[in-house]
Amino acid sequence: MTPPFIPSLVFAALLTATQAASPLIETSAVFPPNLNGIARYRIPGIVVTTKGTVLAYGEARKNNSSDWGEIEVHLRRSTDGGRTWEPSQPIAHRAERIKGNPHKKNGTGADEQTVNNPVAIVDRVTGAIEFLYCVNYARSFSMRSTDDGLTWSEPVEITTSFEPFRKKYDWKVIATGPGHGIQMKGGRLVVPIWLAYGGIGDHAPSAAATIHSDDHGKTWKAGDLCLPNEGELRDPNETMITELSDGRVMLVTRSVSRTSRKIITTSADGATGWSQPMFHDQLWEPICMASLATHPSGVLLFSNPHTLALDKEGRPVPGGRGKRQNLSIKLSRDNGQTWPVNKTLEPGPSAYSDLAVLPDGTVLCLFERADSIDCARFNLAWLEQP
Repeated sequence: MTPPFIPSLVFAALLTATQAASPLIETSAVFPPNLNGIARYRIPGIVVTTKGTVLAYGEARKNNSSDWGEIEVHLRRSTDGGRTWEPSQPIAHRAERIKGNPHKKNGTGADEQTVNNPVAIVDRVTGAIEFLYCVNYARSFSMRSTDDGLTWSEPVEITTSFEPFRKKYDWKVIATGPGHGIQMKGGRLVVPIWLAYGGIGDHAPSAAATIHSDDHGKTWKAGDLCLPNEGELRDPNETMITELSDGRVMLVTRSVSRTSRKIITTSADGATGWSQPMFHDQLWEPICMASLATHPSGVLLFSNPHTLALDKEGRPVPGGRGKRQNLSIKLSRDNGQTWPVNKTLEPGPSAYSDLAVLPDGTVLCLFERADSIDCARFNLAWLEQP
């Protein structure tokens, strides 16, 4: 089946061009160290608009690299396919400050505002970009751009969308994404979320699910809780998402499960009827956010540090935290059943990443590299080159 929004003749031409292209790999710095006086940029996300503009965004952690602190969301645009970037602009949270950092000792975080977990979704029907984020891991907001990310609407609170999940877990923490959401062939917008129900501000124990919109981002509703913290599934969170060639939505989720593998589940509508979660042996879990995307040629792409935690004898540590290095790109030709291609993109320190695809089939990977966030441009010819 032709991937969504790609006419069959265009799809065939794109596939032919992709197969004939010469290998391409190049990298640019998007959020380098100390840009605009920010101590550390983290949690990358990237999308390509209907006009081909690239939007790269992430958390601008003003004073240090901690998950909690004075944090904004900054964005950069590229109109040449990710080769060069316009100046960075803060886009969230442009509303009354919501202060309070429960993880700061001695109450010194009382005046800090943590804006976290940004997620963009391109609506290919309206051309708008829907943008979701959270504040202090406790409230969630949405806003919209109708001019390719140049300007953004005032934020609208959507925290009530998370309330149905309290039937299972009395959450204290909520988070969208991170990374990007998707629009299904039928027009539904779907965003992965996770929630935690321990102490105030604690990120564990956690569970994962999705929220969705059938009215182009005007309202958001909770789906079923698809990845509970039960049995072998330990603290699912930071889920990536894509739509498969048969129309199913697939989630691939981070956890601290003893198998040290990513969790996979699928749904026909991205909200209900999720399949029994399974661990995938080829998708290693170093306990780090990964990314997932469907290429217009029909193959799936996956990015993640390809490492495992090892003991002194070199044996995998069940549920251990692997080193955040060796960021690798995997490719599947059978809707994620197998991943025969695995190629290193960055052998050194590398962590969170997000994937997007340009209209010509070039792949973009926005990723954490040591102390910066960089964007790699590559094609399938490079990925499949021995």
